[in-house]
Amino acid sequence: MTPVPAAARAGGVAAASEEIVVLDYGGQYSQLIARRVRDCGVFSELLPHGVSTDELAARGPRGIILSGGPASVYAEGAPRLDRRLLELGIPVLGICYGMQLLVHALGGRVEQAEVGEFGRSELHVREPGTLLAGLPLEQTCWMSHRDTVFEAPPGFSALASSSASPVAAVEDQARGIYGIQFHPEVVHTPYGPEILRRFLTEVCGCERTWCAASIVQEQTRRIRAQVGDGRVICGLSGGVDSSVAALLVHRAVGDQLTCVFVDHGLMRKDEGEQVVSAFQDTFKVPLVAVDAEQRFLEKLRGVTDPEAKRKAIGGEFIRVFEEEAGRLAAVQGGAGARYLVQGTLYSDVIESGGGTGAATIKSHHNVGGLPDDLRFELVEPLRALFKDEVRAVGLELGLPERLVWRQPFPGPGLAIRIVGGEATKQRLNLLREADHILQDEIRRAGLYRELWQSFCVLPDVRTVGVQGDERTYGYVIVVRAVTSDDAMTADWARLPYDLLETIASRMINELREVNRVVLDITSKPPGTIEWE
Repeated sequence: MTPVPAAARAGGVAAASEEIVVLDYGGQYSQLIARRVRDCGVFSELLPHGVSTDELAARGPRGIILSGGPASVYAEGAPRLDRRLLELGIPVLGICYGMQLLVHALGGRVEQAEVGEFGRSELHVREPGTLLAGLPLEQTCWMSHRDTVFEAPPGFSALASSSASPVAAVEDQARGIYGIQFHPEVVHTPYGPEILRRFLTEVCGCERTWCAASIVQEQTRRIRAQVGDGRVICGLSGGVDSSVAALLVHRAVGDQLTCVFVDHGLMRKDEGEQVVSAFQDTFKVPLVAVDAEQRFLEKLRGVTDPEAKRKAIGGEFIRVFEEEAGRLAAVQGGAGARYLVQGTLYSDVIESGGGTGAATIKSHHNVGGLPDDLRFELVEPLRALFKDEVRAVGLELGLPERLVWRQPFPGPGLAIRIVGGEATKQRLNLLREADHILQDEIRRAGLYRELWQSFCVLPDVRTVGVQGDERTYGYVIVVRAVTSDDAMTADWARLPYDLLETIASRMINELREVNRVVLDITSKPPGTIEWE
């Protein structure tokens, strides 16, 4: 991970001094802008464009970026810009629609062009100014717009143009206001990272000191401030998210933390034993292991809807935690645990509809699946981080690489990989064995670290087959393998044909109930990584 503000923060706390706020106007690349700023070593968070100027002023960010968006600045109902934002003395960079907002609000001319400009375009730099200084006068960029800036506002310098954009970059150095029509955050703009770095360092004065060590230091301080001398309980799944969250909290408050590992019968093969061994023997973290398989199977009886599964599992998790907290209170004396640690990530919050105006793609058990009558105060030290950032923190904390690089696994476990059907013990065992074969062969091929995720899906579908000269009517196993940097987008992995053949052959030969194996070659978007 590139250097990462001296104060990375969990959700819901005051802004860090080295923070860049990205205001989301609905652009498809809005989240990617925040991600690229982080890659430059400065903490950044995406906020809805409707956040009040007073709240922005209170956060005191070093800079503000206005994202792209699908609207036209002159259309009725289009998102507007609060002019007071430009009076805060905080540098502002507008990207695509964000630039058009600035130009429109400050007296420039934005109109619909005769032709749109989508995809690669050639940028012609006339005056480098601050943002484009030291860069080629002719360069490739990525455009995605139909409206165009024809005249810069009074007091602004027009820095560049393209074939369809008379004004493709503007700046007013005296006021600290900048705008670019193209997208510096996508890989198709080769000099985009340098443009963002120049805004962060030359304009905003950021030090680019955000790193894994600073996250550990800052979150340790914040956890202590939140928890005080209270007792804490952590739902430990064994995945990297909950493991890193647990180690952060343990570093902050020591034996005030008790981890609860709930074996719900929905995990991958042998994972339960591995988790218990690692935390009890290696890290000496207080741990209670709960065998709750029958409870969860009972809750899932007859449930086929994926959202209903998620909510049933999430709700039962909380009930188990509450019971264990009560038992601990009886043993330890006092009121028991008041705080619940969760390994919630930024991508979980986004997909679960976190933030004003965000669409719910699917609820995550630790975000959208929590019961309304939750009795704990949540401690979520990873809520502002992406997965690769969490892994860097895990390495900083000394978490073994085999745990740090464990592929993501959903909180509801194998239950939501049984698609369209009930998660019975028989189906779970079948899926668990199929997944074990897949992981075994991928590790044997040396591809495990190259994949973001690899797993099996068991649809509630049976197909006709022929095995041993007899007709069979067996289950279908779907193999899903993807590559990704942060799970916001993903591409299907091009696994070698020989490997796929070996995987399919083993599943059909070793699993009597399976007679067909298929490969999912859908990217995200349009699909999600998980099926449900």
